[in-house]
Amino acid sequence: MKVLVINAGSSSLKYQLIDMETEKVLAKGGCERIGIRGSLLVAKGNGEERVYKEAMPNHKIAIELVLDALRDDGIGVIKSMDEIGAVGHRVVASGEYFKKATLVTPEVLKTLEKTFELAPLHNPAAATGLKACMEVMPSTPMVLVFDTSFHATMPEKAYLYGIDYNDYKEYSVRKYGAHGTSHKFVASEAAKYLGKKPEELKIVTCHLGNGSSISAVDCGKCVDTSMGFTPLAGVLMGTRSGDIDASAVEFLARKKGYSYSEMIEYLNKKCGVAGISGVSSDFRDLEKGMKRGNERCVLALDMFAYQTKKFVGAYAAAMGGLDCIVFTAGIGENTPYVREEVCKGLEFLGVKFNGRANKAKNDGTIHEISKGNSKVKVLVIPTNEELVIARETAALV
Repeated sequence: MKVLVINAGSSSLKYQLIDMETEKVLAKGGCERIGIRGSLLVAKGNGEERVYKEAMPNHKIAIELVLDALRDDGIGVIKSMDEIGAVGHRVVASGEYFKKATLVTPEVLKTLEKTFELAPLHNPAAATGLKACMEVMPSTPMVLVFDTSFHATMPEKAYLYGIDYNDYKEYSVRKYGAHGTSHKFVASEAAKYLGKKPEELKIVTCHLGNGSSISAVDCGKCVDTSMGFTPLAGVLMGTRSGDIDASAVEFLARKKGYSYSEMIEYLNKKCGVAGISGVSSDFRDLEKGMKRGNERCVLALDMFAYQTKKFVGAYAAAMGGLDCIVFTAGIGENTPYVREEVCKGLEFLGVKFNGRANKAKNDGTIHEISKGNSKVKVLVIPTNEELVIARETAALV
């Protein structure tokens, strides 16, 4: 079976076509500036890349262009849309409505709309992409795969907030987490690398990117995660504040004369390492600033590593032990300084860090950065969220 994976944003759409017999990516690409002047499609297939500068007034046209590229005489990898057995759609938030990958029906589509308020920037865009696919491919099964579903195994004591329990029941305000497909993938890959069954391991997975989250994976199941009701919680990130006292939010809003919505935008887009450093949300820029002696860049990097380290220690305590730490995503895979600072001081847990291995260039494979006699293994594992989406889609269909 060939599965088309779709990740739709408000003005973008990324895709991969994966052959599930070999799990090989046959083609991939993305549409940019949908509904905006200057839209284009960058498509890759058969070892070639082609750029289509076409008007894309909506997601339906974008999907049609993607399907045309997949059947293109030059870079195309299929002859007919009938070769696509199913389409898997990435959806950020499931709320308490969906606990696992779900086949799309009219009822499911209606329920999906109830999740829009949980992820207003992401879920409506995913629904738009889904509806566009359904129009263009009406006979092809559509599957929703949620970023939050891997975290559905968290116990109440981990996902509840200290609010009135009746308010939780009424409004479903609780921790949901994010990046679940990434945490699931790297935890599984870590178990394979270590020659163990997931049920035998206690793993902390660190998905560190412009958006970052850390998860406790005990016996193959998520038991806690750092992001909360929204992706704003947890460690500070590229432009997000991470955890902050609610009273400090109210205090800042009064001082700055911000409305509630303006304050949320401030916490999401003007804080994090960008706000601390005053330089950038890009960790490559922070590293350059650090080398030039910019103390605020150093502070931003150290705050990020320190907060990540605290979650590692907390989750080791919550699981009653630790076998492996995994770093993944853009920063986790490509920023040795952060990895070293996170692991520094974790010797009491059984971590013996290998500084030389840590500095080796990322080659896109699993990379061990702990010493051979380290009780707790430390791994760098490239994530592959699209493959998880494709696997769950194929399994369900």
